Amino acid sequence: MEQQKKPRGRGSRRLLREYFLSNIGRVLTSEELQAASGGASEWGRRVRELRNEEGYQILTHNDRSNLKPGEYLLEVAKPMPAFARQISKETRAMVLERNGYTCQMCGAVAGEPHPYDPSKRTRLHIGHIIDKQKGGSDELSNLRALCSVCNEGAQNISPKRPEWVDLLVQLRRAPALDQVEALKWLMKKFPAQARANFPGPTK
Repeated sequence: MEQQKKPRGRGSRRLLREYFLSNIGRVLTSEELQAASGGASEWGRRVRELRNEEGYQILTHNDRSNLKPGEYLLEVAKPMPAFARQISKETRAMVLERNGYTCQMCGAVAGEPHPYDPSKRTRLHIGHIIDKQKGGSDELSNLRALCSVCNEGAQNISPKRPEWVDLLVQLRRAPALDQVEALKWLMKKFPAQARANFPGPTK
């Protein structure tokens, strides 16, 4: 597809949101999405924001076995945010002041040239010490100032993948209702295997 020209006043996230919503149920590729974003270099980050911040259920190969790496699928238009998106301006100001308007990972100061890229001015964001998806809260004690570079790096950090034995141990320890939810998710991710191993009643 031809690369869309980003209209004035419309960010790449909005362009991607509109593209996903106009292609519900269709598998989209990385190339399509980058073009749809207006050629944004950080289009992948915008997709993560649509998932994690706005709650759009954008599926990848981590969610469905029939999706390949670099393929994305939005099945429903209605977002289902896992938590409240906004941190109040008051809380943001308190965190920035408490942290001295300095990135708590690399030490870059807001407005000054970034130490990793002197051609860019440092922009600070509010980040979570313990990620929201891992039980972290929006309390002041769990918030810190992060520059754009470190904030993106923190999003990309992922723990070592557990072995199947570790997963099995955790599942055995989990309550029965949680085990059922895990089973539902696995059957949804691997529908062919689920049908083969759990056939319906014969007529």
